[in-house]
Amino acid sequence: MEQNTSAAPIPDWQQFHRYKAQWNKLALIFSDCLAMGIAAILIYSIGGLRGTNVFPLSGGYGSTEGIVRIFFLLGLGGCGILWFWGKLRHYTYRKPFWSELREILQTLSVLALLDIASLAFAKQNFSRLEWLVLWILIFLFIPLFRALTKVFLIRAGCWQIPCVIIGTGENACEAYRAIASEKLMGMSIQAFVAPDDLGLHSPVNSIPLIRAHDYWLHCVGKAKVYIALEVGQRELRDNWIRRLSIRGIGNISVIPSLRGIPLYGTDMSHFFSHEVMILRIQNNLARWSSRVIKRTFDLLIASFLLVVLSPLFIFLSLKVRRDGGPATYGHERVGYLGKPFKCLKFRSMVTNSKEILEDLLANNPKVKAEWQKDFKLKNDPRITPIGHFIRKTSLDELPQLLNVIKGEMSLVGPRPIVTEELKRYHEDVGYYLTVKPGITGLWQVSGRSNIDYASRVYFDSWYVKNWSLWYDIAILFKTARVVIARDGAY
Repeated sequence: MEQNTSAAPIPDWQQFHRYKAQWNKLALIFSDCLAMGIAAILIYSIGGLRGTNVFPLSGGYGSTEGIVRIFFLLGLGGCGILWFWGKLRHYTYRKPFWSELREILQTLSVLALLDIASLAFAKQNFSRLEWLVLWILIFLFIPLFRALTKVFLIRAGCWQIPCVIIGTGENACEAYRAIASEKLMGMSIQAFVAPDDLGLHSPVNSIPLIRAHDYWLHCVGKAKVYIALEVGQRELRDNWIRRLSIRGIGNISVIPSLRGIPLYGTDMSHFFSHEVMILRIQNNLARWSSRVIKRTFDLLIASFLLVVLSPLFIFLSLKVRRDGGPATYGHERVGYLGKPFKCLKFRSMVTNSKEILEDLLANNPKVKAEWQKDFKLKNDPRITPIGHFIRKTSLDELPQLLNVIKGEMSLVGPRPIVTEELKRYHEDVGYYLTVKPGITGLWQVSGRSNIDYASRVYFDSWYVKNWSLWYDIAILFKTARVVIARDGAY
């Protein structure tokens, strides 16, 4: 059935820009200032109670040293605000959450180093503990206050920007999913635009389709534009950019159809007077420095978790061994460069699970089909009562910290698979074999057992192509949320 809709309901982007953009900018600047101010007030109050102060004051706030310190911190804060505003464009551009957070933490790290260097250079006495707590609070408060401010602005109807996506193919659909996943960006997709008036259906059922003729007649200039055309539509894309530019539309985003190309760390350049773009692709995990950083991070975090969680290890070991079997078991998985290893887990199944599975597969076609699909059973009769709990909470995978210490696994990486699963990776199997499997990974924080196998392969390949330590940290934080919510686990 042909889909077409009038563009009249689309909110006026220019009106939004005129009346709301400045208020949004001021709200975010105020949020950052408030975060730094509250952090300083808290530390000053704590220092007053302890009889010390993070501010190096021999004679209190009224002293010359105190006044200099206050003005220096105000200057640092002002430099941070100007950097966020002018260079990083945090108050005017909309960036994905994790990209913006990385830039925030990098900027604050530089400011903190400048602060400690100034104190050391001035040879002033101060509480190093309180200095550390001050900056930890700033690191926490600025992203938190920004997120809360954006949520408030969204509920007040001030943050959303009406958008249209020009395109009706797979690239446009993928662009919609990516934009929709970043709620705090505030991009409200109002419609897809059929770029050549030949599109009959919207790629997303809940989003209307507008013909190009109707867009030029009624909607041009009212919404931010994303151009997401397919590989073979270069001339059509150029025509749209040309026509939009002539109409005075300056805020145009192009989402090229470049699936499969590593994105993180890829540098872009171009030739003068030629429309030729160069993408310099870097395989981060192929560099020895990246591997050393990842391994060091794994050892530090895994060792820390083993020490902190040792009482939980002992408790779970005793509970699992109550049926007379061992507390842990090692299942053979494919590791780095195809080398097999024993992937450790707390035992969640009965001791004769192998025989039970063989009997099920031989006598139950439905169970056999489910097993062949994902090598899992949703209602697995082999799981013990304590096994259901440790699987649902992912506590069964804690012994894999020992695999990390031994160098067989990483904290974050592709999910460990058995030999039979290698053929399901098809041409992407090389990505899996060039890194160590992880306790957690992009698949685990993107739906786990609720997504199909092809999507699992995609997530594993994406992770390897775009590895960075920052993404490892992001996945670990996302894992905590997924484990608490118990999403997709069984």
